[in-house]
Amino acid sequence: MRDLIPYLKLYKKHWFGLSLGMLLAFLTLFASIGLLTLSGWFLSAAAIAGLTIARETFNYMLPGAFVRGFAMGRTAGRWGERVVSHNATFKLLTDLRIFFFSKLAPLIPGRVSNLRDADLLNRLVADIDAMDHVYLRLISPMIVGTLGIAGLTAVVCWFDVELGLTLGAILLVLLLTWPVLFYKLGKQNGSELTQNKTDLRIATLDWLQGYSELTLFGAEKRYRSAIFTMQERLLKNQMFNAHFAGLAQALLMLANGWTLVLMLWLAADGVGGNTPNPMIALVVFATMASVELLMPIAGAFQHLGQTLTSARRLNEVILAEPDVQFPAEDARHSGEYSIEYRDMSFHYPDSEAQVVKGINLHIPAQHRIAIVGQTGSGKSTLLQLLNRYWDVQQGEILIAGQPIQNWSESQLRQAISVVSQRVDILNGSLRDNLLMASPNADDAALNDVLNKVGLAKLLEGQGLDTWLGDGGRQLSGGEKRRVGIARALLHNAPILLLDEPTEGLDKQTEQQIMKLFETHFEDKTVVFITHRLVDLDKMDSICLIEQGEIVEHGSHSDLLAQKGRYFELNQTL
Repeated sequence: MRDLIPYLKLYKKHWFGLSLGMLLAFLTLFASIGLLTLSGWFLSAAAIAGLTIARETFNYMLPGAFVRGFAMGRTAGRWGERVVSHNATFKLLTDLRIFFFSKLAPLIPGRVSNLRDADLLNRLVADIDAMDHVYLRLISPMIVGTLGIAGLTAVVCWFDVELGLTLGAILLVLLLTWPVLFYKLGKQNGSELTQNKTDLRIATLDWLQGYSELTLFGAEKRYRSAIFTMQERLLKNQMFNAHFAGLAQALLMLANGWTLVLMLWLAADGVGGNTPNPMIALVVFATMASVELLMPIAGAFQHLGQTLTSARRLNEVILAEPDVQFPAEDARHSGEYSIEYRDMSFHYPDSEAQVVKGINLHIPAQHRIAIVGQTGSGKSTLLQLLNRYWDVQQGEILIAGQPIQNWSESQLRQAISVVSQRVDILNGSLRDNLLMASPNADDAALNDVLNKVGLAKLLEGQGLDTWLGDGGRQLSGGEKRRVGIARALLHNAPILLLDEPTEGLDKQTEQQIMKLFETHFEDKTVVFITHRLVDLDKMDSICLIEQGEIVEHGSHSDLLAQKGRYFELNQTL
């Protein structure tokens, strides 16, 4: 149960709505039990009065009014309880999703890099939805049931202490044993249900995202069969839950029936020391109505295993400490945006192999440097570390003379523009996909930058209102890359990081983009990552990196004159 503590703390914010929901649930329960109990006594008393002279003095109006009042109160209370409690629960789940996302975002890409997209989606949707069981099916029924048992015991004790304590003791035993019994029975199945739901979502998303490739290689049927297998497992879990829910209600009805027989036998000689009278019917119908106190509890604890498993999966994210933590205050610096790697070494958290090691590299402000090397040599890692995707294990990185750990996140993002190898197109308009880089840019500026990067054709038709992403206009790899370049131009930060910016572009477009960069490079510190040795003579310096180490560093002409490794690579072109 300790796994639920982080979520119970969120209840403080919605204590009024949740408490009001439980109060209305208790009043509804009171009206429901009162309706059946009073009706039983009223019918018995009226029948006896009709056979005696008391029929002329028996008050039919007052009990009838109470019966009608209890009936209306039960209906109104049930509606009010549903509205209030569900409204509070939905608000609670909204806050929980925001809370979960606020904890998730700082963990990207470090702690959650080994989690599948579908798994994260399942945690954000299904696992958080399972948390509504905590209030609606656990806390509220237990509190209302406990108060209901205490109230019903007190009412029966008012007429007969022995009968009241007997009924209260039986209900209390059922209240304590029933949840434990059905929690044990449903624990393993609930855990399996949560995991199978995750596996089904992962398998389905894999099939959807890779459908074209799977069809081309004839593997679509095998992956579709995997979905059916996961679905069958999930259906078996749900069937198990349905069977045990029915069993719980059947056993509870059986227990209530035997309790009814016992109470009838104890009250047969009279209630409160009196001769047999209609009060016997009151006790019997009160016992019959008591089943409503316990009916929600067994099924609730049957789902507790599923809820706890979901809570543990959420806690893996919520309780995790991010690998990278930013300070709240901005760093003070000279305004000269230089970059320096000092004795820097790094390996990914899930591996001990050094990706880059012993890097010493100083890039002066407004200097243009090209970092070249083969695929997998560690070039992109240098940029990722400069963006603080991870922190280095040895050495340090400085920007403008200040350690990168001293820069706040907003300050670091404002200082750096990035064109990465993977450009994500968001589900939104073309305007939205550009404004993320410069929220204050007007339409004229957006149109101008699209023309500069060769995407004027995107302005045809609906123009900047063209929908991109899922269900919208599909972009090629080259068009996505140019959207990324357009974002970097709009952001216009003093440091520009380019990771293979012209990859996937044709020669003509590549030359156009490089000329555009030459204009945009002015007064900026530029780090240009590439494995293609083209137009590097226009760079101020070149750094050749192989197997995570700097092999050569100098200007294009100097490196050619040295006739070292860089010269050899140029000779192979």
